[in-house]
Amino acid sequence: MQHFRLSFIVTAVCLAAAFYWGGISSPQSFYYGGMMGVFIAVILGVLEVSLSFDNAVVNAAILKRMDERWQKYFLTWGILIAVFGMRLLFPIVIVSAATGIDFMGVTKMALNDTATYAEHLEASHVQIAAFGGMFLLMVFYSFIFDETKELHWLGYIEEKMASFGKLEAIEIIMALGPLLIIQNYLPQEIRLDALVAGVSGVILFVIVDSLAALFEHEEEGEEVVAVLKKSGLMSFIYLEVLDASFSFDGVIGAFAITQDVVIIMLGLAIGAMFVRSLTVYLVRKGTLDEYVFLEHGAHYAIGVLAGIMLVSMTHHIPEVITGLTGAILIALSVFSSIRYRKRMA
Repeated sequence: MQHFRLSFIVTAVCLAAAFYWGGISSPQSFYYGGMMGVFIAVILGVLEVSLSFDNAVVNAAILKRMDERWQKYFLTWGILIAVFGMRLLFPIVIVSAATGIDFMGVTKMALNDTATYAEHLEASHVQIAAFGGMFLLMVFYSFIFDETKELHWLGYIEEKMASFGKLEAIEIIMALGPLLIIQNYLPQEIRLDALVAGVSGVILFVIVDSLAALFEHEEEGEEVVAVLKKSGLMSFIYLEVLDASFSFDGVIGAFAITQDVVIIMLGLAIGAMFVRSLTVYLVRKGTLDEYVFLEHGAHYAIGVLAGIMLVSMTHHIPEVITGLTGAILIALSVFSSIRYRKRMA
């Protein structure tokens, strides 16, 4: 429980804030509004954890390669970036860029005219889905087409896919193909926006991944400590961008439950904090070493989420499908890991 102590403290603070904000915002009574605020915040927190468990597994695979100092940064500064940056400020930046309204104007809109803010955010869904979907698709492909991977969950099929990693830039080719196909089914006036957003997601992944690889393979003459610092920084940035890609859909989906931006932020903060703690727990307990196919299941869940985000550009996909698909894949990977461990024993 020590790994989740900070999460429970943050939860208590967020629920207290949700009770106060809900109370002062309620036209009925302070107590009724406060309890509704707490209830909605809990629902959003549970939803965030259920949708982001696969994110925690992938984070753990990256975090275990980082030193303890950067792991602490991930749990402290990282949570502030995840909550206030990605789940509050970034959606405001998106709405501001899409509408041409200045940042403070959108901030006031988010607090005082939540219905209009939600409409603007929903109107930006195509660009958000294209960017986040393409970034997550690149994460999935980088795992699937990894020719150095020795253990394959799907046996010969996965081994064959990994062998395609010998082809130069296969991930980029396989990612841009679906984007070019899907944009044909979009209205003419937003096709360019979707393409720019999707290509931006690919470019960002390539930049972060390439810099991380560069620092991991620095020349021997450079001090090891300096290399580790650079590598830790790039891994930290990679984790934050990955978290942002997961949070986009959750932020938009939260407006289906409530249009109160403050309650949304508090609820998602609870979920994001537990995802952070769960990530550290998986690293400390060596869960990925014990359940060898867990990382595979998480990456397949990311691949499905990427596909769902891209399809959602033209068709609405209920969040429950995303959550259930990820949960099933994670459960199957755990079951396969147990069977594999017994067979090896």
